[in-house]
Amino acid sequence: MNDTIVKTKIIIVGMGNPILSDDAVGIRLAQYLKKRYPELEVIETSEYGIGMLDYVCGYDRLVIIDSIKSGGQVPEVYKLELQDLKPESYYPTSHGVDIATAFNLGEKLGYQIPRHVCIYAIEVADNTTFAESCTPTVEACIPSIAEQIIKEENLARLVT
Repeated sequence: MNDTIVKTKIIIVGMGNPILSDDAVGIRLAQYLKKRYPELEVIETSEYGIGMLDYVCGYDRLVIIDSIKSGGQVPEVYKLELQDLKPESYYPTSHGVDIATAFNLGEKLGYQIPRHVCIYAIEVADNTTFAESCTPTVEACIPSIAEQIIKEENLARLVT
C-alpha cells in the first residue's frame, strides 16, 4: 500500500484597486483570510491579465476573489470557473488582457498554469468612488463571504 500523500499547492488571490471603494473587496477579503488563516497562501494584487502569471504559475489550484458590478443584489457572490470566461477573440497585447486570455496564452507558452481555477465575484455597489474602505454593506459581509469561500473550496482541512 502506498502511503504517499500528494500535497496540492493552493493560492488565493484577492484582486482589486485598494482606493476605489468596493472595487477593493477582493483585497479586503484576502487581508481577512491572511489574518484569520495564516496557514493559507494568500496574496493581494491590483494586477490583472498577463501580470497574474507571475503569481500563480506552479500552483495546482487558484482561487481568485474580485468585485463585479452587474446590477445584481449587493453583496451576492457568484462562483465562476475559468472556462466560464471567454478569451478575447483578437490577438492580445501585454496590456489590458483579460484573465482567460492570459492563462490561455501562458499555457501555450509553456507556463505551469493551475489545473483548477475558480473565481468568486462579489457584487458591489460602488466601484468608482475614491475611498480606502468598502461601502458599509459590502464591508459587513467580508467575514461571512470569507467563510463561504473556505467552506466551498474545502480549505478548512488545511488550517488548524
